[in-house]
Formats: sequence, C-alpha cells, structure tokens
Amino acid sequence: MENSRPKLLKKSNQLFIDIFTFILSYFIAFFVRFEGIPEGINLKQLLLLFPYIALARIFFFYIFSIYSVIWRYISIFDTIAILKSCLPVTLILFLGRLFLPDKLPLLRLPLSVIAIEFLLVLVGTLGVRILRRLFFELSERERFENKREGLNKKNILLIGAGNAGNMVIRELRQRPDLGMEVVAFIDDDQKKLNTTIQGIKVMGNTSQLPEIIKKHNIDEAIITIANASSRDIRRIVNVCKGTNAKVKIVPGLFEILNGKIKISKIREVNIDDLLGRSIVSFKDHLPKVFKQYKNKKILITGAGGSIGSELCRQLAKLRPRELILIDKDENSIFEIDSELRFKLGEFKLSSYIADIRNFDRLRYIFDKNHPEIIFHAAAHKHVPLMEHNISEAILNNVTGTRNVAVLCDLLGAESLIYISTDKAVNPTSIMGASKKIGEILIQEIATKSKTRFSCVRFGNVLGSRGSVVPLFQEQIAQGGPITITHPDIKRYFMSISEAVQLIIQAGTIGNRGEIFVLDMGEPIKILDLAKDLIRLSGFTEDEFEIKYVGLRPGEKLSEEILIDEEKTKATQFEKIFIAPPVEIDSDKFTKKLSDLLNAANEFNEKNIIECLKEMDIGYNSNRIG
Repeated sequence: MENSRPKLLKKSNQLFIDIFTFILSYFIAFFVRFEGIPEGINLKQLLLLFPYIALARIFFFYIFSIYSVIWRYISIFDTIAILKSCLPVTLILFLGRLFLPDKLPLLRLPLSVIAIEFLLVLVGTLGVRILRRLFFELSERERFENKREGLNKKNILLIGAGNAGNMVIRELRQRPDLGMEVVAFIDDDQKKLNTTIQGIKVMGNTSQLPEIIKKHNIDEAIITIANASSRDIRRIVNVCKGTNAKVKIVPGLFEILNGKIKISKIREVNIDDLLGRSIVSFKDHLPKVFKQYKNKKILITGAGGSIGSELCRQLAKLRPRELILIDKDENSIFEIDSELRFKLGEFKLSSYIADIRNFDRLRYIFDKNHPEIIFHAAAHKHVPLMEHNISEAILNNVTGTRNVAVLCDLLGAESLIYISTDKAVNPTSIMGASKKIGEILIQEIATKSKTRFSCVRFGNVLGSRGSVVPLFQEQIAQGGPITITHPDIKRYFMSISEAVQLIIQAGTIGNRGEIFVLDMGEPIKILDLAKDLIRLSGFTEDEFEIKYVGLRPGEKLSEEILIDEEKTKATQFEKIFIAPPVEIDSDKFTKKLSDLLNAANEFNEKNIIECLKEMDIGYNSNRIG
C-alpha cells in the first residue's frame, strides 16, 4: 500500500542542498560586495576558493552532527547547533584576513564578503530546514483533516499562558489527529492580557472564564499550569461548573519528572489535583538534602505502608549506600522490594520481616546492618479500629517506638526521624494518644543521646490505605450510598509524595527531638470532598444518597490547627515549622509509662485508659472504661 506520509529527506539529498547553499551564498556575497562580477584578485578568490570553503563547511556540519537532525523536526536547539557549525569556517577566514601576510592575497578575503557569506549560509541552511518542517506540519494537518472530515473539532481554551501553555500549544499543533484547536489563552497575570503566544491571544483572566467559554463555544478548558496549587485548581473547576466546557489538566511536575509523561498528555482533573497538587521544591536545598542521605545506610520501619514505601522510592533516588526495609506484612514488603529491585539500582537493598515490638529481632537487624539514618514509619494508624484494639495500639505504637529509639541511641545511629500525626495534638483517640507518647519518648531520649532525633507531624495523606478517598471511590463504584460521619467534619489533606518530600527535608535539620509540623494548607470539608469525587466519577450529586452515620469513637469534628503562628517557629524550609516542645514531668511520665505498658501487656483496657488520662498528655476521651 502506498504511504502518503512525507518521507524523510535522504542524507545525500541533504548534503547536495547544503553544498548548493554554501556555493550560492559564497557567490552572492561577492556579487553584493562588488555590485556585480569582481575583477582581478577578487575574481580569483571567487573562482578558486569556493570548493574548499564548501568542503570545509560540510566537514564542520559533520563534526557538529548536523546530518543526524531530521529536518521536519528541527527545533531551537538544532538551530543553535547549526549556528555553532557555521562559525569555525567564518572564524578561520576572519583570522586569515587579519594575520596572513600581504604576499598571500588569495587567502585574504574582504571582511564584508566574510560577513555577508556567513549570514547567507546561516539563513540558507536554516531556511530550507524550517521550510521542510513547515511543509511537513501543513501536510500532516491536511492529511488528518481529510481523515476527520465530517467530525466536529474541539475548541480549546488554555488556562495559563506560561511555559506549560506554550509547550501544550506547540505539541497540539504537532498532533492534528487529536482534533483540538486552541482558540484562546487566559491568564491572571495582567501583563499578559491582550498579548499573543504562537498566534493565540490572551483574552482575559480566570474570573472571566464563563463569559469567554460561552463567547467562543469552548468545548474543553485545559489548565496548563504545571505547578498549579490544589487551591487554584479547585477555584478554576468551581468557576467552570456552570458552563458546558469540560475541565482538563496537564500533568504536574511530579508526573512529568518521575513518570516521564509528556506535558501534552492532557487528562481529566482528579481528586489529587483538587486536594494535593502542591509543589515542594528541592531546588534551593538539594545540595544539603543530597549530602545528608548520599552513601548512607538508611533503615525504614513500616517500609511496606503508604508513607514507608514512598519514603523508600524517594530515598532511593538520593543515592544511598544501602536501604534496609522492615515490615511485619510480608506481602507489602515483597511489593516494595520487588519494585525497587526492578526500577532502581546501584545500592544495596535488604528486606526483613519483623515486628517492631520484638526488641531482640530489631537488635539483630541493627547489629547486622549498622544503619546510620532511621525513618520510623511503622504504626497502627486507623483511629476507629484502634479504639477496639487498645492494647495492640499501645504495644505497637509505644513499645515499638521505644525499641527503635533505644536501639538508635544504644548503637550510635546518626539520626532518627519519627513519623507522627496531627491526631497527637490534644488527642481524643487511642491512636492519637499513642503517637503523642511516641513524640515524648523521642524528646526524652534525645536530651541524653548523641543520636539526632526529630519528629514530623502531619495530617491525612491522599490515597493511603484505609483513608477516606479510596472508601468513597469504592462506595461510588458500588452505586452508593456515600457514608459521612458528620456534614461539618473537616480534615487536612496532602499528597503522599509531598508529605514524604517534606519528611526527608525535615530529616536534615532535626537535632534534639524537635517536633516538625508540615503546612497542610486549608482544611477541606469531607462533604465537599465526596461531592467532588462523585462529579469526577462522571455522575451528578443527585444520583447518590449521602448518609450521615455519626462520629466514630475517637474522632474529632475538626482536626487541630498544626501551624499556629503564635506558637510555631519557621525553619529554612518553606512548609516546615517547629512546634513547641511538650512540657512534662519526666519522673511522673516514666512511672506512668511503665504502668501503661504493664496494663497493655495484661490487655487491661480500663487501666490503659486511666493511665492515659493521668499522663498529662492532653488525652481527652468521652469513652467509658
């Protein structure tokens, strides 16, 4: 079957076109300089030197790999390479003019001829390549337009006239098969208003979205802001709700850099965009972060969990000497072990099935591997479930944390980073109380140890096991109802990727048991979250029953404010703050801790509750017994 696609220009043809361009440029330069055919020595220069100059230019084009460039895909980068390849011959001619003796007049070309010839060569070689690309794109567009004859094109509005928008419009023009025609930009930067980008006008700002969508019959509004915050995305989506246009988005920086996704891989807006798309930049602090973890032995407890596994992925990119993974769930540890071995290399990887409550097992792993940096992410974290498994919560979250911290101190580890939770602030749940005790344990040991200790406290992460988003998605898939504890309940949310990046950053500044809190942004109403998920799933709110089931044991209506400007201190990292230390009576805490662990080992839930209330950790629960 005959292929109608434009064929690649053969290298022999490319060579012939360039030789012709070089010779023609040389002759025209003389004709322009002398306003006709030159005479005398200049005529000899014209007739005798042109083959050598043409060959010299061909030589440098090969040296600079110009003939490996496909003409129909020529880019700005390629034009710079062509400019560089044109310079050496011109430079040689220029130096010959300045420094060769008068007795060699044949080799001393006029400076004006040298300059004109250079410009003509540059314009000519670039021109034929640009024309080839233009011809290719026009023919491709015509071919796909013929294929799509009778089908409706989509009018596209790009929200964001920055670098990402510029890249999107360029790539969409190279993909006419998508049937997407960009008709306008909008941007909140007033300096860009009424300017044009690649022939497309910036027509207004996001507040004018409904008006512009209606006026230009927009089918899809695409958010082309690669680092758009979740707040901006939510605002744009809400503004577009009353229009007929679909709202889509380009991948975020994390997706582009980590997943090697092209920026034109436009997709639907998802819940991660609305709640957790904030960008954390390592750029300004990368040397310090890299130095902290490079060539280090790093141990992660709870390595198979949501936070633990993401810690493994991100730490592996910082070139550690060894990653030591610990988890008591063999399936989850197998999955992250397999993933790391398949995707990443050049560091040692050791995985252990172990329960952090077993001190002897942990001691064996520490003695064998001598970890330098420890991230303690292992914990029971499900609030309602731990209300019915009190002893297990205390033994795992308190005894396990004490075991890890004691071993770090005993064996002289460099640092320990303890992963805490916002539920440790004025805890009303067993889980929150157990994590608060963990923070105090870390703080107490840190004052007497050479190991650097720190705690990192944050709220809910999107997509973690047992979190509200996967639960709502499952309920929507089953046709409802959507169960919410209370119409006014609010929670803080952050993407797992962002939370882990902040944890890694915080690990570089911890010293004496400081409690670092992460800026989670504004709290989100769970009711709004449920409605967003329904809409993003392609349904309307009226199609699903929303059922209020009441607060579960240990739950709060609203989580505590993590970032209190009057109490917290800023750090060198934009989204990390230091909370004030927990003030306690050490002797009383030590005695009550012993009583607490004894009660947990005896599975005496009543005594556990009494101990928690007497430990001065702010525990306040309305449960009985």
